[in-house]
Amino acid sequence: MARHDDPMELRRRFYRDVDWAPAEGGFAVRLDKRTPRSPLGRPLVLPNERLARLCAEEWEMQGEHIRPASMPATRLAWTAIDRAADARAGLAAELARYAGADLLCYFADGPDELVRRQAVQWGPLIEWAETTLGVTFRRAQGISHRPQPEATLRRLEQLAGESCDFTLTGLVFGAGLFGSAVLAFAVCRAALDGEAAFGLSRLDEAFQEERWGVDAEAAERTEARAAEARMLGRWFEALR
Repeated sequence: MARHDDPMELRRRFYRDVDWAPAEGGFAVRLDKRTPRSPLGRPLVLPNERLARLCAEEWEMQGEHIRPASMPATRLAWTAIDRAADARAGLAAELARYAGADLLCYFADGPDELVRRQAVQWGPLIEWAETTLGVTFRRAQGISHRPQPEATLRRLEQLAGESCDFTLTGLVFGAGLFGSAVLAFAVCRAALDGEAAFGLSRLDEAFQEERWGVDAEAAERTEARAAEARMLGRWFEALR
């Protein structure tokens, strides 16, 4: 989801140099050799160097003001650091709720070209998920809700719960961003990159844009979401 900074709330950049270094629990992002802290006062320490570098790049790219909306990896890291350890069961259940109404299981009933695109592009991903994750999905046509098998939801909740805090947080973030737990798992397991998953999540939107065009504000929102999807791809790549 696109996020916009409030100019009245932007904080001036207070540091000059950004780097990362080994620390207890992994690698710390450092601003002028000091590690920034989360809203709950916990240091920005990532489980490995690649993830620390991903967050450090966001701090480095800031200009005169720090713009949180341009720092999705850091925001996701804060969530993992502050929330995941104490809310693992809730996060895994949240992932299962996304799976219960997974976007990829709801096929349009028209126009024919959109139906064709969804069948060609979504169908293989559902098959991949069923084979790789050991689940079964029910497909629907139109917008009427069709519950997924309880065994499927339990299995996906179990898989999410078995993940480390940073993977679990990324899965839930991705499921919300894409509207699809299938796409989130596909990016996590390198079946898709983040940009490809984002494209699949907005097949309907793209189809409508082809027919009716797109305005500048909608394009800005789409690009903000696409940037988050690209970050998520790098996030999971760093965790593998």
